[in-house]
Amino acid sequence: MAFGALVAVLVLGTVGYVVIEGWVWFDALYMTVITVGTVGFREVQTLSRAGEAFTMALILAGFGALLFAFGTFVDFVVEGHLRGFLEGRRMESRIKNLTGHHIVAGLGRVGSVVARALADEGAPFVVIEHADDNAAWAVEMGWSVVNADATEESTLLAAGIERAASLVTALDTDADNLFVTFSARSLSPDVFIVARSSHESSEEKLRRAGANRVMTPNVVGGRRMASMVLHPAVSDYLDLVTHGDSVEYRLQDIEIRAGSAFDGKSIREAQVRDSTGAYVLAVQAPGGSANTNPSPDTVMRAGDRLVVLGTGAQIQAVMQSV
Repeated sequence: MAFGALVAVLVLGTVGYVVIEGWVWFDALYMTVITVGTVGFREVQTLSRAGEAFTMALILAGFGALLFAFGTFVDFVVEGHLRGFLEGRRMESRIKNLTGHHIVAGLGRVGSVVARALADEGAPFVVIEHADDNAAWAVEMGWSVVNADATEESTLLAAGIERAASLVTALDTDADNLFVTFSARSLSPDVFIVARSSHESSEEKLRRAGANRVMTPNVVGGRRMASMVLHPAVSDYLDLVTHGDSVEYRLQDIEIRAGSAFDGKSIREAQVRDSTGAYVLAVQAPGGSANTNPSPDTVMRAGDRLVVLGTGAQIQAVMQSV
């Protein structure tokens, strides 16, 4: 607004001198600039009485526009808007350089846990959060943030949905998650989408909209609680290998690369256990169901994903072999 007011004064002043005095456009602009700038140089040509009156009005208008622009700039700097603007530009640049990253839509009770887990793993990710307070908290955590409405396609594009490896949509309502899932799938056909649902009845709708996986927290939580009662030792062990911060063993899924040491070999031939120390718990072919109890004769091929159990060093050894 301040810039627009200043430009308007310059334009009106230039047009005024052309109309009132009949000057050429450049002379009229020059006279307007030195008048608004209160420089005090001599007039380009002798002014008529109407020209003098117009010049006095132009001085008042121009001085007011300059004060307005200066005050706006000082307010912009003092209140931190300039720093916020520059930080926003740096954030945009950082997100544009991400490829194969993860996107978390919503920093509620579920989304914040997802974001923390990704941060703990050191995985690159972008948070989409509409609430200013939550977005500011995410910035303080050092995360990449898009402070906007995740249901808008422009927001998903700003988060780099077309370059992302996955999207977790954990907004408050099933309708919003459904809309985000549908929009994300249309923008990026290959992105892996995990959607949160509040009711079991919404799960199939989210899958039809394009979600690869659907999670209903209250259902999962209920099943886990039942498992704790019925099989406490198993439940405790799974908690350790999936959520423990300093546990010796952990689970990891790893994709087999073409031409690797495991490609085209059975688990027995590759000597996975003997060479790495890790256990192969499951083998999943691309687009197929997982073999959750593979025999030693199960052949591993490029594109298959192995679910392995082992220490950090053992899993690293498997990753080097595949």
